[in-house]
Amino acid sequence: REEYEKADAEFQLIEALVSARARANLSQAEVARRVGTTQSAIARLEGGGVSPSIATLRRYAAATGAKLEINLVQGQ
Repeated sequence: REEYEKADAEFQLIEALVSARARANLSQAEVARRVGTTQSAIARLEGGGVSPSIATLRRYAAATGAKLEINLVQGQ
């Protein structure tokens, strides 16, 4: 169950990243340019291939016109 919840949280993050980019009508290359990285790095981020830092998530959010919010919720 713990592994499932971890995977679900990672999937939700990936979905949020891709949705923010789509709402901003940006390509991965455009987001990469705004973040100051490469398109392949953005592809890895959106593919779940890396564990991003909060600073990276903030830059991604800013690049897409979004705002980063991090919430802790009580576990069950």
